[in-house]
Amino acid sequence: MNSLKEAFSMKNMLKNLNFFGELNLGLILTAVGIVYFKNPNHFAFGGTSGLSILLADLFPKINVGGFMWIINLILVVLGFVFLGIKTMGWTIYSSFALSFFVSVCEWLYPVNVSMSGDAMLDLVFAVFLPALGAAIVFDIGASTGGTDIVALILAKYTSMEIGKALMVSDILIVLAAAWRFGMGTGLYCILGLIAKSFVVDGAIENIRLRKVCTIVTANPQPILDFIIKEMNRSATVEKAYGAYTHHELSVLVTVLTRRQALQLRNFLRENDPRSFITIVNSSEIIGKGFRSFN
Repeated sequence: MNSLKEAFSMKNMLKNLNFFGELNLGLILTAVGIVYFKNPNHFAFGGTSGLSILLADLFPKINVGGFMWIINLILVVLGFVFLGIKTMGWTIYSSFALSFFVSVCEWLYPVNVSMSGDAMLDLVFAVFLPALGAAIVFDIGASTGGTDIVALILAKYTSMEIGKALMVSDILIVLAAAWRFGMGTGLYCILGLIAKSFVVDGAIENIRLRKVCTIVTANPQPILDFIIKEMNRSATVEKAYGAYTHHELSVLVTVLTRRQALQLRNFLRENDPRSFITIVNSSEIIGKGFRSFN
């Protein structure tokens, strides 16, 4: 019994470490995008980072990281007042950790001008890095904090559509950037705002991508043994028959990673070349062994 409890405890600890590692990786990527690609070009796409870029230009004695600390502190206090500490969860950590990583980047390697000298190239990385970071964070069920707190408050106390409310706030920040930094920068910000949503969605879908494999075979046991013992996965088995031959067959359905799907295909090619397999992409697999229903 004790060994079972220890194994369960170790599994939970590894799961929590993996969660914490992915959360921080996402926040670091977001911070790098803000400090080295957004800020030098005044790319204010919206959110706390966009507002901080505007304020840092208006009040140069405080840098972007400093304003992010101030804004996130205010938002966290509002979250405590209107939502309570239980609802806030990891949002508290994310808000301050992102501010911390931005401040660390500014301290380690301060940058005030474009690193590449090409605004379009900087725009690509200003969109891609924070979007990838946000995708990693969203995929594990956390958030990057900031305006997510505003969304939670609006969701609780109003009937306002959250997506539209946040989009309006982002547009207002972009318009302020166009007024402050010129129309050229404003147009880049509009492009970045549009591209950000597409890249986040695409990155999340790619991270979650799994292969749904359906195998039709007359000899299912070796395949099941390979799936269960070698790949530590399971499968659903159904009995069927061939429409032309009327021979009895088994249909196996399993969900694998891309690497595992390739291993299964190679196994079938070597051990059951008469089998039939279809492989379909899916980015939403919910259930035991994958994402939870919560």
